[in-house]
Amino acid sequence: MTSIVTTNVPILVSHSSSLVSRLLDPGFDLTLRPMRYPQFYEMYRDAIRNTWTVEEVDFSLDVNDLRHKLGPAERHLIERLVAFFATGDSIVANNLVLNLYQHINAPEARMYLSRQLFEEALHVQFYLTLLDTYLPEPEARARAFAAVENIPSIRRKAEFCFKWMDSIQNLQRIETGAQRRQFLLNLVCFAACIEGLFFFAAFAYVYYLRSRGLLPGLASGTNWVFRDESGHMAFAFEVIRVVREEEPALFDEALRHDIVRMLEEAVDCEYRFAEDVLSGGVAGLSLRDMRQYLEYVADLRLKQLGLPARFGAGNPFAFMDLQDVQELTNFFERRVSAYQVGVQGEVTFDAAF
Repeated sequence: MTSIVTTNVPILVSHSSSLVSRLLDPGFDLTLRPMRYPQFYEMYRDAIRNTWTVEEVDFSLDVNDLRHKLGPAERHLIERLVAFFATGDSIVANNLVLNLYQHINAPEARMYLSRQLFEEALHVQFYLTLLDTYLPEPEARARAFAAVENIPSIRRKAEFCFKWMDSIQNLQRIETGAQRRQFLLNLVCFAACIEGLFFFAAFAYVYYLRSRGLLPGLASGTNWVFRDESGHMAFAFEVIRVVREEEPALFDEALRHDIVRMLEEAVDCEYRFAEDVLSGGVAGLSLRDMRQYLEYVADLRLKQLGLPARFGAGNPFAFMDLQDVQELTNFFERRVSAYQVGVQGEVTFDAAF
């Protein structure tokens, strides 16, 4: 084994398959053969097959809807939604670069993270185009991009993210059990709360409007983002599963307690955002149903983490049960390889959504 020293941090590169290392062991393994975690390489290949571009999204009908079909309450919903989108994926991308990439020690996993970083940049481009299309006035766009500073409900979500994710930002190596638990909490926050709850709530607003025949361009682009997010969550939950298999002692009662507390905080945080989003009164969307939906999704995330449900909530939104059936496979269990470059039509959801 050869020691390479950069910026006073020793990085170990394994050249022998006889030495068994774990996914979170400090180092920077460069050896792709023999491949220790082929599932991450397959996820990378699946993501490549799901390539899309922002130029494929047609917003022409959306502009007419915004001008002539949406009332003040719906326009407020859209303004808050795009303001969240403008910052949400940037937070995720920064976390990937600063906190996650350096600690997942498998080159095939880092290949996937590199692809995910590209997808996050693509999402930022999509939301930038969305903002430029929906908010033509420079002052309105500036307020949306500064949402973390000037919109309390979005600032609260950002503060939640930073609270749970920044704890490992200054760690160059995660060696102790406590440090590895911090890493796992970061990953759970990213996968279960930000992409798995905050964005899923945003998608619900989008698909509600779509069920009314509104903003087809937003819905179309969201389909592609949704497909990407499904891969991101699948990767993160697989990392957590592998770590749990390799280091079961990390998953003690204290960690389980912190995960449940985190999901409870995320539900409360997103509910406060819903109070803002729906403050004008949007027909067909109630705060009570939104709270139930958030609890339902949170229970799904806990189940994916191997934990019991916390809320026992069902899905209150019939419009989320099924979206233009193309496949009948359960979204939460199907392989991301169901997605291919140039896939036509809509994303499929079933009652398990």
